[in-house]
Amino acid sequence: MPTLLLACLAYLGVALPGSTLGLLWPSMRFSFGAPVGALGILLIPGITASVISSVAVGRIRLRTGPLVAASTMLIAFALAVEALAPWLWVMAIGTVLFGLGFGALDTALNAHAARHFGARDVTWMHASYGLGATMGPLLVTALLAAGRSWRQTYGIMALALAALACVLALARRGWQAPASPADPRPASPAAPAAAVVGAATFAAVETGIESGAGVWGYLFLTAGRGLPDEAAGVAVAAYWAMMFAGRVVLGPVAGRLGPVRVLAAAVAGVPLGAALMAVPGPGLLAVIGLMTLGLAAAPVFPLLTLITGQRTGTLRMVSLQVAASAVGGAALPAGLGLAIGAVNARILAPSLLLLGLAMVGLYASLSLRA
Repeated sequence: MPTLLLACLAYLGVALPGSTLGLLWPSMRFSFGAPVGALGILLIPGITASVISSVAVGRIRLRTGPLVAASTMLIAFALAVEALAPWLWVMAIGTVLFGLGFGALDTALNAHAARHFGARDVTWMHASYGLGATMGPLLVTALLAAGRSWRQTYGIMALALAALACVLALARRGWQAPASPADPRPASPAAPAAAVVGAATFAAVETGIESGAGVWGYLFLTAGRGLPDEAAGVAVAAYWAMMFAGRVVLGPVAGRLGPVRVLAAAVAGVPLGAALMAVPGPGLLAVIGLMTLGLAAAPVFPLLTLITGQRTGTLRMVSLQVAASAVGGAALPAGLGLAIGAVNARILAPSLLLLGLAMVGLYASLSLRA
């Protein structure tokens, strides 16, 4: 089985449960007698575990095939623990197990892609995650509509992930790509500490913008711009669709023009989309800005991972960027939520614009353009 197909299957599979917690939480919290805000507390140990796992995988050498299969099985086990959890603290244990599995798998896939994939394949791999994140809510909605409980839904996803883990275990030898004669290159010197911090911060800010726009875009369009609920829902769905389409379409473009050129254009496009969202005017302009932001952000992290792997040749840098993206993807949306609560929903657009400009500044300070 081709390595790219294995990577896409693994990413698509783990994205299914990863995008459904928000939909299932209303039912889950009643089972545990927990307040709505308990979800934020529940996510903290899982995110922490994901960061630790990402960094740890970057410091030890493990074969990609067995690691991906084992991580997928650990995620399946975590879902089973959550499905059977009698108390909220047991649910927290499940999120820790999920975070450990996801952090290891995310780092392993990105490190393998950085070493063996081109610009098209690495963006397509990330597009498969976007496809899984889109399919997850649809699957959950269908199961709930069919009368399944959230526990049964988690159980079904646990079985699906366990089956996928078995497939990945059987195909584990397929990850051992033969060395290319043109591939060997001298080991790159260790990156300066400032460059490491800059690259990690860049990854955190980019993922935070991407997640923040998706999490708060609906509230921004409805409460901030006065769009009807249905129109705002379609617009947010279009945002995620642009993320998926951007990775599918811009991957081959990066393969032809070079990943550095496409990455530079994408980084510049992020604040452009945020600026369109911030300009006073009809709600349609804000929707266009949101979709522009989604299209521009789509290839940034995949291409950053590819370039980092090619320039440094080290797994550690890739793992640090993956860990930083997990932190940024959780912390920045939380901060944006606090800003919205303190001001109003309109503050989202200028906040994203400031973050986008900060990302441009970070990119300019990195050696990616060289």
